[in-house]
Amino acid sequence: MSLNRELISRGFTDLDKSSRFLAAAELRDISEDRLFAGLAHAANPDLALQSLVRLLAVHPALGELVRGEAADSEALFRLLGASEALAEFLMRHPEHSDVVRVRTSAEPGTVEAASLRSSLLESVGANAGDSNPVAAKTGEEAYRALRTRYRRHLTELAIRDLSAASPTDFLPLVGQELADLAAAALEAALAVTRAELAETYPAADIAAVRLAVIGMGKCGAGELNYISDVDVIYVIEADELGEDTAVRIGTGLASGISRAVTSAGREPGLWEVDANLRPEGKDGPLVRTLDSHLKYYARWAQTWEFQALLKARPIAGDPGLGAKYSAAVSDLVWTSSERDGFVESVQAMRRRVTENIPAHEVNRQIKLGAGGLRDVEFTVQLLQLVHGKVDESLRTRSTTSAISALSSAGYIGRRDAQEFDQSYRFLRVLEHRIQLVQMRRTHLMPEDEPSLKALAKSSASSLLETRPTAAALSEQWQQTKRLVRRLHESIFYRPLLNAAANLSADEVRLTPEAARARLAALGYVDPRGALRHIEALTSGISRRSALQRQLLPVLLDWLADGVDPDAGLLGFRRLSESLGETHWYLGMLRDSKAAAERLCHILSSSRFITDLLEVSPESTKWLGSDKELMPLPFEAQWQEIQSKMSRHPAPNEAMRLIRLIRRREILRIAIADSSGLLRQEEVGPALADADRAAVLGALNVAEAEVHAGEQALTDVVVVAMGRQGGREITYGSDADVMYVHRPRDGADPAAAQTQAERIVGQLRQLLQQPCTPPILAERVLEVDADLRPEGKQGPMVRSLESFREYYRRWSLVWESQALLRALPIAGDDGLAADFRRLIDPVRYEREVNDGDLREIRRLKARMESERLPRGADPSRHLKLGRGGLSDVEWLIQLLQLQHAREIPALRTTSTLEAMDAVEAHGLLPDDDVATLRSSWRLASRVRAANTVWGGKQSDLLPSSRRDLEAVARWCGYGPGKGTQLEEDYLRLTRRSRAIFERYFYGYGE
Repeated sequence: MSLNRELISRGFTDLDKSSRFLAAAELRDISEDRLFAGLAHAANPDLALQSLVRLLAVHPALGELVRGEAADSEALFRLLGASEALAEFLMRHPEHSDVVRVRTSAEPGTVEAASLRSSLLESVGANAGDSNPVAAKTGEEAYRALRTRYRRHLTELAIRDLSAASPTDFLPLVGQELADLAAAALEAALAVTRAELAETYPAADIAAVRLAVIGMGKCGAGELNYISDVDVIYVIEADELGEDTAVRIGTGLASGISRAVTSAGREPGLWEVDANLRPEGKDGPLVRTLDSHLKYYARWAQTWEFQALLKARPIAGDPGLGAKYSAAVSDLVWTSSERDGFVESVQAMRRRVTENIPAHEVNRQIKLGAGGLRDVEFTVQLLQLVHGKVDESLRTRSTTSAISALSSAGYIGRRDAQEFDQSYRFLRVLEHRIQLVQMRRTHLMPEDEPSLKALAKSSASSLLETRPTAAALSEQWQQTKRLVRRLHESIFYRPLLNAAANLSADEVRLTPEAARARLAALGYVDPRGALRHIEALTSGISRRSALQRQLLPVLLDWLADGVDPDAGLLGFRRLSESLGETHWYLGMLRDSKAAAERLCHILSSSRFITDLLEVSPESTKWLGSDKELMPLPFEAQWQEIQSKMSRHPAPNEAMRLIRLIRRREILRIAIADSSGLLRQEEVGPALADADRAAVLGALNVAEAEVHAGEQALTDVVVVAMGRQGGREITYGSDADVMYVHRPRDGADPAAAQTQAERIVGQLRQLLQQPCTPPILAERVLEVDADLRPEGKQGPMVRSLESFREYYRRWSLVWESQALLRALPIAGDDGLAADFRRLIDPVRYEREVNDGDLREIRRLKARMESERLPRGADPSRHLKLGRGGLSDVEWLIQLLQLQHAREIPALRTTSTLEAMDAVEAHGLLPDDDVATLRSSWRLASRVRAANTVWGGKQSDLLPSSRRDLEAVARWCGYGPGKGTQLEEDYLRLTRRSRAIFERYFYGYGE
């Protein structure tokens, strides 16, 4: 094999350069096998080879390490293949090359912060045991000693990191040790500066100035990068000195720290010490007293400053002063979310960060871009600040520990937390490995193939048997970005955060005293009873209880927006207990404002829906999805019913499942209706589809049962009448029907009639008989056949020919009127079509003479006098009262009877469609049609609201203020507008009655 092919197979990319280094004299005594065995551990073998040759040139003794056991040199090759900067440090300081003479461990340990502090103080000749250590070395000598010792420790850590079996698992320990190492460097720099200032100020004055260095950002959080600015704030106290003198000395100490760490010299600076997070930023004094800090935060601080203080931690200087600072700002941090516009401010800041990324960096940003580290950090910090004001378990600084705490307390779902944590660790490992190469502060993914390939290997598990590829790394990065962005957008912009942030700590804690007062103020009639429900929901240490404690402070407000918050809270308790430990329920309410608000609105405003939810709690899942709340079309329901019947042919079981499907669809429609997802014109047809599917299913079950022991002699069709035929029903409506059959060829007509009667009887029994076992909250479909020919005196079911003969010989005008809303809904399609052809001339082509007109008017007047319930106020009866549903419908039906022959648009079973045709063809003035339409729509809506609110049907406009308020809300009126609904209804129906009398009875003509 040629050398180039050998190099390619071993992962080299710069073949010419690497070939020259392989021929270097420094490698003469090292066998090729041993060399390549070592280079196999290097993420970038080209870089490792050239660094090895250069290092051997200044420290030949390392050659024996390479020539020895492979395990002995693994650390060396891992380091040289990942960091040119640290290799150059060893070249500058070969005396520290012993750091690579270690055997790597799959589970590397860490160095304690105290040990690092002692080591760096010792490097400048300071005593680690002193409370305010002063260095023996100063100037360039001290700076070089400090920086050299720092980089030695950094190299040791990098070797352990690069050798870890799982870099992502080791990441939090790396970040903490880097932060501890930076803190130790600042402590040593402060000791050097105290010694240097002794030439300017009296030693006693310097000693009198207590200075605390507060770590901010990643250093304060204990998750520092390999190379990063170290954000700090300086706090001073000097009781014995005047403030001006103390500030001058404190400023000298702070400036000296930066100089010792950062200034140019024989050993390069470590990193920038950035104090721009201090009060007033660059324009503010470098050091302040604690009192000065607190005054600033109390009066002038902006939201982002409290977010920054979340990471504040004393890291160097006077520990007592640092502790006082932490304690003093803690309350400010954890109450900052109560500031006006807090959540929106944090969200706006995150958007600004993204918008300010240079265009050429957008697709390469690991830190600032969409799906980057900042998305994770801002999300976690916002949740901490909003919920941490009462939940002390969230008061942690590092991102990984905060994610864990948020998950444990239920603020983030377990899966989301796991994905967030893994993604964050992966992105941080990428960031670390990129920075290690040159020890440069960068957050950009490389673009060239060799760098991506090296990054893939250095960031992968050391136990990985297959070699990671650049393509695989790029794909994983893109997937991670998409995942992080999705989680960020779903959690960071979680609407519940705004509501929770606006509550005070006492309101969130729900202590008994505060809760009782708050419940009473919110309008709960029985605060003590409500408190018992709250205690039942929130007591204990389970995850469910923790989630309830988060949700209830907000939900109590939303429940109080309803008409009956006490009933709403009771309903919430029952629903929560029904769902038990169901993982999705509380998580959905936490993550979806729409779902939470919808549920609260329903529970406190609708007994009907609450009852249905209680026995079908799994339906609560629909609340989080508009798509799930869209009514299923008839075809989909019928397909499902057919599938159920095929698997469960027994009549009782099949009928039970049919009823369950109907009940489910009614619930779905009611929730969608209450959520404003359906127009009023869509509700009736959707409910009619549910009834139609149930009737068709019941007819099939009845036919199967009757035909089980005998030959099928006839086909049956169910014809919907009245509002069912018009597809204008509401919740709990009965089904007015007629039954028609047609004997099959060769069947005896009498036997066919008998069989049809048995099928119809079985159908009615199946629909109306309660299930066994009973289904709670079921609204059985009552069927009423009183509109059939001859009414109650006529046969329940007639043959098509019998209908034909009856309508030819005996049909009265009221029957033609009733047929205007006849609509076949179940049974043989051919028979249904023939029946429609039979009745269309009867209802649409009848000539209405004066006698017919007098009969229609007589029937209407009789109905008003006889059917209106005794004692009912005619002005408030929705159906039969003044200007109500009956008035509008009879007037429109009269116009249909008179004009449908000439106007095909009037040939419809829908009242609203017929009104549109009346208006379009000028049969009534437009203003009058508009009044009739508004009156009919409002009466229909109030009728539905009565059922939804109270759980039972009522045809009266409520007179109770509370009931009127509930009905008004359902009809789209705002809070406190019950009286306005009442006035609107009475005014509309009064005008509607006047129009009805003018055109129906001819009054005023």
